[in-house]
Amino acid sequence: MAAETTDIDTIREQAQRWLADDPDPADQAELRAVLDRLPDSAAELADRFAGPLTFGTAGLRGPLRAGPNGMNLAVVTQAAAGLVAWLAAEGGTGPLVIGYDARRGSRAFAEQTARVATGAGRPALLLPRPLPTPVLAYAVRQLGAVAGVMVTASHNPPQDNGYKVYLGAELGGESGAGAQIVPPADTGIEAAIRAVGPLSRVPLGPGGEVLGDDLVAAYVARAVQVVSPGGSRDLTVAYTPLHGVGAAVLTAAFAAAGFPVPGVVPEQAEPDADFPTVSFPNPEEPGAVDLLVALADTTGADLAIANDPDADRCAVAVRTPGGAPSAPVTGGPSGPAGGAGGAGGAGGAGWRMLRGDEVGVLLADHLMRRGVTGLYATTIVSSSLLRAMCTARNLPYGETLTGFKWIVRAGDGSAPLVFGYEEALGYCVAPDHVRDKDGITAALTVAELAADLKTQGRRLTDRLDELAAEFGVHHTDQLSVRVDDLRLITDAMARIRAATPDTLLGQPVIEAQDLLPEADVIILRTGAARVVIRPSGTEPKLKAYLEVVEQVADGDVAAARTRAESAVGELRLEVARALGM
Repeated sequence: MAAETTDIDTIREQAQRWLADDPDPADQAELRAVLDRLPDSAAELADRFAGPLTFGTAGLRGPLRAGPNGMNLAVVTQAAAGLVAWLAAEGGTGPLVIGYDARRGSRAFAEQTARVATGAGRPALLLPRPLPTPVLAYAVRQLGAVAGVMVTASHNPPQDNGYKVYLGAELGGESGAGAQIVPPADTGIEAAIRAVGPLSRVPLGPGGEVLGDDLVAAYVARAVQVVSPGGSRDLTVAYTPLHGVGAAVLTAAFAAAGFPVPGVVPEQAEPDADFPTVSFPNPEEPGAVDLLVALADTTGADLAIANDPDADRCAVAVRTPGGAPSAPVTGGPSGPAGGAGGAGGAGGAGWRMLRGDEVGVLLADHLMRRGVTGLYATTIVSSSLLRAMCTARNLPYGETLTGFKWIVRAGDGSAPLVFGYEEALGYCVAPDHVRDKDGITAALTVAELAADLKTQGRRLTDRLDELAAEFGVHHTDQLSVRVDDLRLITDAMARIRAATPDTLLGQPVIEAQDLLPEADVIILRTGAARVVIRPSGTEPKLKAYLEVVEQVADGDVAAARTRAESAVGELRLEVARALGM
């Protein structure tokens, strides 16, 4: 009991020191309320002071709450002070450009970052309103900024927020100009953050310059250049921004490109930090696109498109012919049959969500057919189909660790990057425009392809069948386990390392790679299957990425898909047993 009392006293002292330095009266009141409930609130207080949020290559991300282990004005002030100190130490010149989404706290965090920057003598440029992450990434390049900050938690739960950093050409180099940071920048910024003294001594300047809508117009004008002029624009699209910030920019881009303006799900059209119609604001999650599919049915849409809340990801749902399956449309990995279940719709048609791998290879194939030459890149957890396509078509191919910070830096520099994607619905179709994933330009390019195919009486799924007939069915899926206790993930990774399977699907494992210490990743391969296992970098999840390649016999793509789907189901069970999850 004495030891427990000592621990409580120690944490109470930490909290009181934090209170004395916290610049936000609301956070001060929140933390005092926790202190007033001691000892009943001891566990909560300990969690808030378990350690500071660590600044990594994804920046900061965490729950909105007072204390060092949360996203709040004090943590953001410290992060901004560390960032501008690191930029100065590295000799970086030029302004800091700052964007933000519509989550709780985002605008206040962005404005505080601007005041910290100007207080340190560096110009700060604020985007004019809550806008998509790709607009911020574009602005870093367009404005010649030394760096950019985007305040967003992307598709995390409503109670979270985050802080992402991009570097300009001066410190990021040619391939990293306008891209997210990579080591050693992350560790350098983290060290500078920890070196920040009392927040009361961080000088705050004016609020910086608020940019005009001409920047957004310039982004849109450049975005529409991803589609070829003169192509068909006959396409009806249903769209949802999932209560995020994508609607205004995406609809403007479609109109500027000559497409009919997509119909927008009215319940999800406006930014709303509570995300009231979805349990989890991620188009990959079950039920997230139910309202979208309902709108697509009632409007007779050819295609249904969803962005995640900060519009850097793009999800695509397509009609399926015949009777309506019984299951509702779900997002990505949890659905059956190569993408998702279908939902009953008008005329007896169903819908299914295309997997990120399917959209990725469709976009790559479309660009290749348009004659776009250069490096095509993806990650170790994405389908191996892109590699097969590049090999057959004599195009350079790059493969990286997960994350667009690596994808945009793929290759040895001998060929310019022209396309990159990751299976988690992220696509970069114009690296010279936005050197990051961009859900707006991806949606435009998908629409261009779908409209071209429509003129031939064909659909995106027909093109996927063509690719399968040529290269084999590359069926991908995930085993994704969300946990409350991160030790379960650590234990599972230790278990698979200690007892790596010798066979998968009855075939010998011909290659087993452990990417430690570079990355906490295990890769297993047989002659026709691949498994990549890793902890998520942004969520409390363990993920196993599964792929089975099934060759098409006698032109029967459907039969090959059925065999591949069945094999992936068996593979999922085998991997789950091996992980003990």
